[in-house]
Amino acid sequence: MRGDQPPQSGSSPVGASAGRRRRRRVLHVVAGTAAGLVLVAGGGASYLYYRLNHNIHSVDIDHALGRDRPRPLPNGSLDILVLGSDSRSGANAEYGHSGGARSDTAMIVHLRKGRKAASLVSIPRDTLVARPACARPGGRTVPAAGPVMFNTAYQVGGPACAVKTVEKLTGLRMDHYLEVDFTGFKHLVDALDGVPLTTTRAINDPKSHLKLSAGTHTLDGEQALGLVRTRHGVADGSDLARIQLQQAFMKALMNRVDGLGLLNSPGKLFSVADTATKAVTTDSSLGSVSRLMGLAQSARHLGPGRVYTVTLPVRYAVSDPNRVEPIDRQAARVWAALRADRPIPPDVTKGSVAADPDAGKVVGAAPKATPRPSRGH
Repeated sequence: MRGDQPPQSGSSPVGASAGRRRRRRVLHVVAGTAAGLVLVAGGGASYLYYRLNHNIHSVDIDHALGRDRPRPLPNGSLDILVLGSDSRSGANAEYGHSGGARSDTAMIVHLRKGRKAASLVSIPRDTLVARPACARPGGRTVPAAGPVMFNTAYQVGGPACAVKTVEKLTGLRMDHYLEVDFTGFKHLVDALDGVPLTTTRAINDPKSHLKLSAGTHTLDGEQALGLVRTRHGVADGSDLARIQLQQAFMKALMNRVDGLGLLNSPGKLFSVADTATKAVTTDSSLGSVSRLMGLAQSARHLGPGRVYTVTLPVRYAVSDPNRVEPIDRQAARVWAALRADRPIPPDVTKGSVAADPDAGKVVGAAPKATPRPSRGH
């Protein structure tokens, strides 16, 4: 949202192959899944999780980046880079993966001191940035480049390069890294017996195979992916508009986890935990069930109503109208707010092409009652 306002979106059409478009549509929700796991997966019964450690993949970001990084903030806040990727390519092939890992969705999750409020800043994949030099596995260094699309950082240098690029863009140290595979996300939605949400108008998009009437639905994994793949059924049919859908779905996901009472159902709890841990890659300092649970436990009082979302203020790039670039002065205010551990100012996205609220009005959380999962439309 703009500060404490409802979520926002914007648009930027991008010419790409049909396969790449499908991947990008799906990936918007993946970051929301990761953020949802961070923000709502807390609770007790940690003894159920220890045997799940082997599911978690981790990467040593600190070793890869060394000391040339921003200092950790001293105010008790925490910044986490959440990426959605198609890096586990075998299972992801059905969604258009054609080789070469990509991360087309990125969110900075800022947990405020006390963990009772959070800000989520989405970075559009097509944002033109200055990418720093990055070391690739095997020792070869990819030279600095710019302006280049933000999502190329992960493609050329993996998680460490993505973190380094975000730190250069924001001046903020990413305390943790969390990556979610979108096929794993689909399985997670199914493990939760679907995610209820309400559509304020009908959605009928043959390209994403999603057909929903206006009203309350419980989406299974395939339908959830269809929701965030759709663009022709909402707003102006753009990629930035889909960020709004991803943000709205993330809150619906949080409501679902919060309302299921997993701690009262050990079998369901284990099923969800098993599915979730198979879907994530973390930095090495977060790469165990006990550490993930510690982070989630610290945010256990953080409800969906205290998670404020915003898309980085951007404008269409002069050099390419299919790309966007940060509005420097307004972006600086976003990063300054996070650095000071304060709410993002409500007017910070004024004039941004990512500030159109229409897509965010299409879906919302369903009533608290948990309806039976429905596979139909």
